[in-house]
Amino acid sequence: MMACEIRAQPFDPWQTLADYQGRLPPGQYGATSVFVGTMRNMNEQRSVQAMTLEHYPGMTEKHLNTICEEAGSRWQLLDCLIVHRTGEISVNDPIVLVAVWSAHRGGAIEACRFLIEELKHRAPFWKKERLSESEESRWVSGNSNYGDHA
Repeated sequence: MMACEIRAQPFDPWQTLADYQGRLPPGQYGATSVFVGTMRNMNEQRSVQAMTLEHYPGMTEKHLNTICEEAGSRWQLLDCLIVHRTGEISVNDPIVLVAVWSAHRGGAIEACRFLIEELKHRAPFWKKERLSESEESRWVSGNSNYGDHA
């Protein structure tokens, strides 16, 4: 069981996590590892006011599902969840939630780190920052790497 979602609207990662975890069979997992990435107000020594995050529908979800499957083949996982924002994102908004459930902490922690790193480098996301000093905006180099914010 795994779930990967792209959301155009803001979400509460902790409520999303609680709702999802409530569907898991009780007593089977001994560890939950969670990563929540939020938007900062600085990138490359410049103040950032907001960001537009775009993706390639269909392809992005396929990439997310592929990395979840890869994690499941490397570690004994009970479940994993990825929720990722797109659209207009403001400072302090959650961008991404990654959660992994496993019988043991080692696998959960390692798989969670694997998922966020692979997501940063492989999933097709593009970000355009709106800078605070002016009306200037810029596409961030290495478009699919949004990790400067998350």
